[in-house]
Amino acid sequence: MEKQQKKHLVIGILAHVDAGKTTLSESILFETGKIRNLGRVDNGNAYLDTDHMEKERGITIFSKMATFDLRDITVSLLDTPGHVDFSAEMEKTLSVLDYAILVVNGADGVQGHTETLWKLLQRYGVPVFIFVNKMDQPGTDKDRLFEDLKKHFGAAAVDFTEAGKYSMSEELKENIAMCDDRIMEKYLEKGELDPKDVRNLIWDRKLFPVYFGSALKNFGVKEFLEGIHTFTEIPMYPSVLGGKVFKIAKDDSDRRLTYIKITGGEIKVRDELLPGEKVSEIRIYSGEKYVNADTAEAGMVCTLLGISGLKTGDSVGCEPKGKDPSLKPVLDYKVESPDVDDLELYRKLDTLADEFPELHISWDKNLKEIHVHLMGEVQIEIIKRVVKERLGVELQFGESRILYLETIDDAVEGVGHFEPLRHYAEAHILIEPLPRGSGLRFRSDCKTDDLAINWQRLVLTHLREKEHVGVLTGSPVTDIRFTLVAGKAHLKHTEGGDFREATYRAVRQGLMKAVNVLLEPYYAFTLELPQEYVGRAMTDLSNMNGHFDPPEINGETSTITGTAPVSAMRDYHKEVMVYTKGRGHLFLRFSGYDRCHNAEEVIEKRGYNPEEDILNPSSSVFCAHGSGFIVPFDQVESYMHVESPLKLEGEVEKRDFEADVAKLQRSAEAKADSGKYKTGGHYIGDQELEDIFIRTFGPIKNRAKEVNISSARTIRAKEKEENKAANRRDQKTPEKKKEYLLVDGYNIIFAWDELNELAKSNLDAARGKLQDILSNYAGYTGKEVIVVFDAYRVQGHQVEQTRYHNIYVVFTREAMTADEYIEEETHELKKQYSVTVATSDKVVQVITWGAGAVLLSARNLRDEVDRVVNTVRKEHLNESSMESRIGTRLQIPQNDD
Repeated sequence: MEKQQKKHLVIGILAHVDAGKTTLSESILFETGKIRNLGRVDNGNAYLDTDHMEKERGITIFSKMATFDLRDITVSLLDTPGHVDFSAEMEKTLSVLDYAILVVNGADGVQGHTETLWKLLQRYGVPVFIFVNKMDQPGTDKDRLFEDLKKHFGAAAVDFTEAGKYSMSEELKENIAMCDDRIMEKYLEKGELDPKDVRNLIWDRKLFPVYFGSALKNFGVKEFLEGIHTFTEIPMYPSVLGGKVFKIAKDDSDRRLTYIKITGGEIKVRDELLPGEKVSEIRIYSGEKYVNADTAEAGMVCTLLGISGLKTGDSVGCEPKGKDPSLKPVLDYKVESPDVDDLELYRKLDTLADEFPELHISWDKNLKEIHVHLMGEVQIEIIKRVVKERLGVELQFGESRILYLETIDDAVEGVGHFEPLRHYAEAHILIEPLPRGSGLRFRSDCKTDDLAINWQRLVLTHLREKEHVGVLTGSPVTDIRFTLVAGKAHLKHTEGGDFREATYRAVRQGLMKAVNVLLEPYYAFTLELPQEYVGRAMTDLSNMNGHFDPPEINGETSTITGTAPVSAMRDYHKEVMVYTKGRGHLFLRFSGYDRCHNAEEVIEKRGYNPEEDILNPSSSVFCAHGSGFIVPFDQVESYMHVESPLKLEGEVEKRDFEADVAKLQRSAEAKADSGKYKTGGHYIGDQELEDIFIRTFGPIKNRAKEVNISSARTIRAKEKEENKAANRRDQKTPEKKKEYLLVDGYNIIFAWDELNELAKSNLDAARGKLQDILSNYAGYTGKEVIVVFDAYRVQGHQVEQTRYHNIYVVFTREAMTADEYIEEETHELKKQYSVTVATSDKVVQVITWGAGAVLLSARNLRDEVDRVVNTVRKEHLNESSMESRIGTRLQIPQNDD
């Protein structure tokens, strides 16, 4: 008989700082009988704030764990830091959560960091229960707060405060049923809701129960726990071993603790998890205390001793590799100490690397300096204390520097060859740009007949293992896909290290040829201040190269939202406090990386020369007459042994990659046909690979004519073929760069008053009228217009593209929004055409602006259409008037036949 699994849940509790998260944890533990007395954060006796620094500051710094029984369910509660400086510590826990409790401050509503937490929970797919805390404070308005929740979290946020275990009001049932069409049909048919369906909706993140209460006064908490017990689903786990490591720490005896969630099978004391490493002890922590266990089964969170080879984020057994963390420090600091020399200090700090991987402790070999990555000033103070207490060393931090990243704007093939005497390897890596925030991706599209599978796997390993740096400032690269497309090994002379050299050199050689882009971190900000200071604030934000919406006025207060570079805005909160006399508030959250607003200045200041970076060579090593010789990056293709599988048919295009190497500013003109010769013979580069690079998925073909462009790209396929044919005919006069206008259809309809009114009675008519307006506009301006409508809720729907007069109309496929389609199209079209995007959706604006498109709001598009129409009318009237005057002056006779 199969052993029945116990009921285990892992629940995380998250909040913006000062929302009362730890107080709610305290109240939950009290209600479930885990503790007898309620502790308080401000008194320093909270059950989970066990570190003395947490007690001093009254904030959670390190994630903590408590275990309690919720009737028949054993719950592992993970309390996470709320301060933005410790966001990386919080994010570590998200990958192991079954459910999350998101605490919202009833006095302040949804704040900037709360939105960041919401997006992270969405990224990790964690079901959420929302608890609105501090409802005992004067001035809190439940209705206003609930509207604020729905504004930020959507209609799936449903008030469950009055929900009982066995009874629900009809209004609540209707609100729940509206979250899913299938559930609505069942509800209309039976008039009741199946509790199983409600649990499934929550598990699938289609429903987010909302509860109101006060953790400090301990009201609403009992009902909240009842809701968690009633509406949570116990996950099922496989019988084979699996686990996810989410934290590394040290106990009081300096023994290494590996925090892990068991996601399959079980772990026992003396089990060998890694070669030569056995579990010596299993601990189940609850606050400062723990109990030992012989076995940890699936669904449990425990701590292992005796294991030193696992790090935060590692997977064990059948558990697949998880997501890379998205919240990363954006500030770099030089670190030194008056107590020890730099090398000794680095050795000491390196012992903390497993516990604090987000610090990215590194030794700069060129500058002979130690550098760490940090979130902010509070984290600096904590690290100083930790190092002083643990290692007995005083730390000194230098001035912070922004952590820049680099990416590319076009796709290139990098070639690396490594052939000193009795060694041999050649690798061809296709390097393609990805949308912002994609990170790095790796794959192989190389035939095993050309390169054995073991060598292909080795190349992919080498691609992943190294932090590849760009050629502008030496910063890490991101938002790139690396694809192994060709390679060659020698039966006798190839060794593993040869492909490491060839791979690294191929990546570097490709980057040297590419159009490189410097990226900087951006904050999404919300600035609340009195109306009389709005002008000052908007001027400041403009000077910071910020992008923001018009202020929203609410009584005597105005709110400005937008994005701005971290480099310009990180100390702005101090200025706001000064010029608003303490009445203004600035909320910041990290919104990702985008194009650097002062790239030339940063590049010049860094003074990085990629050809002098001996740790990242772009040259290749070839062999002749028994000895190796170095070939510069711009001549490698002339010597390579494997023909590129990406070349197009026809005449090979010659290129000049020397232009402006000193300044590292590659431009499109640098890849034009120069017809020049290089030292050592004719230099022949790859032909333009645009038609191959536009593909996002699927294998790379050997011929351009074999390219199977997806249905989402068919709009421009014919035109690109015509352009290629024109180029082959050596046309001397290039055509003017074609202009595309992408329109978010429904966004424009609901933004234009006349279309919005029409849509209320007949949405098809509103769509038709918009298409007519845009058709006229396209006829007047000669632009290619693509209007995109959502069809993501239509089950089984595929991308539908039709021609309406002279414009294209697109209905997206199932599970694809118009935003996603426009983002993809912008990214692809921008490579060859001029692109304008018309939408008032802020997310789409930020994404498409990052792709280099021109933006038009709904109002701007209306003005532009009216301007074009009025101009055409005036010209027509002028022509008619002129004809009339000429006819009168020449006395043209009328036809009287």
